[in-house]
Amino acid sequence: MPNRFICIHGHFYQPPRENPWLGIVEQQDSAYPHHDWNERITAECYAPNTASRILDNQRRIVDIINNYSKISFNFGPTLLSWLELNSPETYRQILTADKESRQRFSGHGSALAQAFNHMILPLANSQDKRTQILWGIADFVHRFQRQPEGLWLPETAVDIESLEIMAEAGIIFTILAPHQAKSVRRFGEDKWSDASGGRIDPKQPYRLNLPSGRAINIFFYDGPISQAVAFERLLENGEVMARRLTNGFVNGDNRDQLVHIATDGETYGHHHRFGDMALAYCLNFIEANNLAQLTIYGEYLVLCPPVQEVKISENSAWSCIHGVERWRDNCGCNTGMAEGQKQEWRKHLRLAQDWLRDQLIPLYEQAMSKYGSDPWAARNAYISLILDRSPENQAKFFQEKIHQPLTDADKIQVLKLLEMQYNAMLMYTSCGWFFDDLGGIETLQVILYAARAIQLAKETAGLDLEPGYLNLLGQAKSNFRDIGDGISVYEKLVKPERLNFSRLAAHYAIASLFEPYPREKSLFYYNFSQESYESLEHERQKLAFGRIKILSTITGEENKINFAVIHLGGQNISGGVCQEDQTCRCDCAACFKEIKEIFSAQGGEASLPLIHKCFGEYNYSLGHLFRDEQRKVLNQIIAPDAAAMEQSLRRMFEQYKPVMAAMNTLRSPLPRILHSAAKFIFNIDLRRELEKERLDLARLKQIAGELKGWPFKLDVKTLSFAAGQQLNRMMAGLFSQPEDINSLAVIDEVIKIFTNPPLRLEPDPWQMQNIYFSLGQKIYPQMKQRATGGDGLACEWLILFKRLGQELKVRIE
Repeated sequence: MPNRFICIHGHFYQPPRENPWLGIVEQQDSAYPHHDWNERITAECYAPNTASRILDNQRRIVDIINNYSKISFNFGPTLLSWLELNSPETYRQILTADKESRQRFSGHGSALAQAFNHMILPLANSQDKRTQILWGIADFVHRFQRQPEGLWLPETAVDIESLEIMAEAGIIFTILAPHQAKSVRRFGEDKWSDASGGRIDPKQPYRLNLPSGRAINIFFYDGPISQAVAFERLLENGEVMARRLTNGFVNGDNRDQLVHIATDGETYGHHHRFGDMALAYCLNFIEANNLAQLTIYGEYLVLCPPVQEVKISENSAWSCIHGVERWRDNCGCNTGMAEGQKQEWRKHLRLAQDWLRDQLIPLYEQAMSKYGSDPWAARNAYISLILDRSPENQAKFFQEKIHQPLTDADKIQVLKLLEMQYNAMLMYTSCGWFFDDLGGIETLQVILYAARAIQLAKETAGLDLEPGYLNLLGQAKSNFRDIGDGISVYEKLVKPERLNFSRLAAHYAIASLFEPYPREKSLFYYNFSQESYESLEHERQKLAFGRIKILSTITGEENKINFAVIHLGGQNISGGVCQEDQTCRCDCAACFKEIKEIFSAQGGEASLPLIHKCFGEYNYSLGHLFRDEQRKVLNQIIAPDAAAMEQSLRRMFEQYKPVMAAMNTLRSPLPRILHSAAKFIFNIDLRRELEKERLDLARLKQIAGELKGWPFKLDVKTLSFAAGQQLNRMMAGLFSQPEDINSLAVIDEVIKIFTNPPLRLEPDPWQMQNIYFSLGQKIYPQMKQRATGGDGLACEWLILFKRLGQELKVRIE
C-alpha cells in the first residue's frame, strides 16, 4: 500500500529593523502596546508556536506542543539575531525544536537556512548572490550547529545562477511555488512535458540538473491548499485544515504521495489570531487518527527520491505573477490596501540602490587590495564577525583573512570597508519594495542602510556619493503629498537619523542630565568612558560638562569628546561638543572653568554665549537624542507639570464625585469636563496599580468597586497589557514557590477581578497557562500523592489548583 506523507512549511521572517548606526530597533508607534513590530509579532506568533495549545471539546487546554518540532520551517537570520537578544526563551525553543525534530524525522532537522537578509537574488549581481547564500548558511551553522540540507529563497525568487551557488555550497533542496515549474520529464526519457501555469504535480520532489553538472532537488508546494491556509479561513478550525490536507491525496494512485504546503510563518498567529493553535490541532489530529505520516523535506528525499527532472521559469517568485517585477517596477502587484495608488517609485528606488552598489564596488576593491586579500572572499568571511564581534574573534579574523600585518588605523579602515558592504547588502532587503508607498517604514529602512553605506564610503575613500544617489532617488514619488519624493524622505526622515561621534557625545551629555551614568557605560554599538565629568545645579537649572572617550565596538574607531550642556527648564536644552584636537576652537579646560563660574553665579542663560563661542557650529539640543531616550527624557521633563495637572483633575473629581454619582444614578449625562476627569483618574489609578511590582489586592478591589456604574470605557488595550504583565509576575512567583496556597488563591481572585465586570480586561493568558501546565506536570502528581496519604494542605492545594485551572482553561487530568 502506498505511503501518504504531509509536510507543512512556515517561512518565518521579518526585515532587519535596526537603526544602522545604533544596532537597535527603535520605538514603532504602530506596534502599540508593544515597543516595535518584532516584539509584537513575537508575542502573537513566534513565541506561541513554541508552546501551542491543543484544546478539548470544551475548549480547555489538554496539551502544549512546540509546533516547530513537527513542521518544516526557516527563520530569517536577521530575525533570529533579534530574537537571541530580545526574546531568548523563544530563540532557545526554536533551536530545541530543530534538535527534537532530528529524533522524530530520522536524523533530519526541521530547520532550513535562508539567504541572509531576504534580498531578491535574481536581481542581484553574482557577488551579492554568493554572499547572501554563504552568509545564510554560516548563520544557520552558527545557530543550529549543523549543516543545512535546504535553503529558502527570499520570495522563492529563483534563477539558475543562485541555484548553482546553493548546490556548490552543499544545499540539497529548495521550495518553489507550482507556477515556477516550466516542464518535466521522467528520468531516462527524452520528451519534456509542459508543466507551466501551476500544472506540475506537487506530490513528489523533482531534480533540477544544472549547467555545471551539479543538481538540486525542488519541492513545488500545493498552491490551492497553501492559498486557503494563508488567505481564506482554513485556520479557523484545525480539524478542517487537517481534512483539507488529506483531501490533497489522490485515491487510487499507487505511488507514495507527499501533500505539502508553504506559507509565511506569521500566518500562524499574527495574520490569523490563534493560527498556532489551529496548526497544533491539525498536526495532532493527523497523527492521532493515522491520516498520514508527518515528515519534512530532508527525510522525504531519502524515503522517496525524485524520479522526474524539472526545468524552472527563471526570474519568477511566489508573490508576483509578473516574475520579479514587484521589486523593480510598477507591475500592479500590491497589498490590496492601496486602491488607486501607483508604485512607480519602486523602479527609481531600485535604480538608486543599483547605482550606489556599483559605485561602491570599485571603491571597495581598490581600498581592500592594499591589504593583500581577496576583497570578496573577505566580505564572505565577514559573517563570522557579524555573528561574534568580540575582540578575540576580531583578532582571529584579521589573522586568517588579511594576510599582512595591520596597524590599528589599518584595522579600522578594513572594518569600515566591510561594514560599508554589510549595509550595501541590507539596503536590498525585499520589503523595501514589497509594500505600497515610498513612505512606508520598510522602504525607509533600506534607504537608511544606503545612507550608512554612503557615509562609510566618504569616511574610507573621501568620496561623496550622496548627490548622485539623491539625483536618482528624487525621481521616486510618494502617493501622498506630505511625504513627497525620495529627496524629501531622505532629508526629513533619513538625515536626522545619521550620526557621528559628535552626536553620540551630545546624546550622552544630554541624557546624563536626567540619568547619571557610571564611569563606564555601553550604549548601542559604543562604549563610553568618562575621563572627566561634573554636574551642578542653579535654582531649577542644571549644567553638565566633561570629557568622554567613545569606542565603536563595530569598527574599533575611537574619539575623545569635550562637551557642555545646560537644561534651562522645560524642553529648553542647549549644549555643544567638540572632538579633541579636531574641532575644538579653544582651551576646553579653561572654558569649562569659566562656564562653571558664570553658571554658578548667574545661571544658564548667562552661560550659553560662552558655550556657543567654545563649540561653534557643533551645538545640540533635545532633538539630537535618539528616539527612545528622547521620549524618556520628554516624559521626565513634563512629569512635574503632568503631576500638577493630575492633582487639579483629582481635586475636581473628588469635589464633584457625589454629584456625578447622583447623576449616574439618575442616568443623566455627565458634563464633558467631569466625564473626562473621572475617566482619567480611574484609568491612571488602575494602570499604576497594575504596574506595581507587587499588586495591592485591597486597593485593586477598591478601584473595581468604585468603577461600578460609571458611564465610560476604560483603556482596555493598555490596561489589559499591564494586567497580563502583572499576572505573569504572580505566576512566576508561584512557579518559584509552587506549594504556596495563598498565592494560588490570590491569583485566582485577581483573574476574576480582571476579567469580570466592571473591568472586563483581556490579559493574555499564554505565559500563565504555560507555567500552570508545567506545574501540572511536575508538582500536581506529587501533591495528589500526598493528598491520598492524608496531607490536609495538599488536599487544599489541589482544590485551589484545579480552581485556577478552570480560570485559565487548562485541564490537567
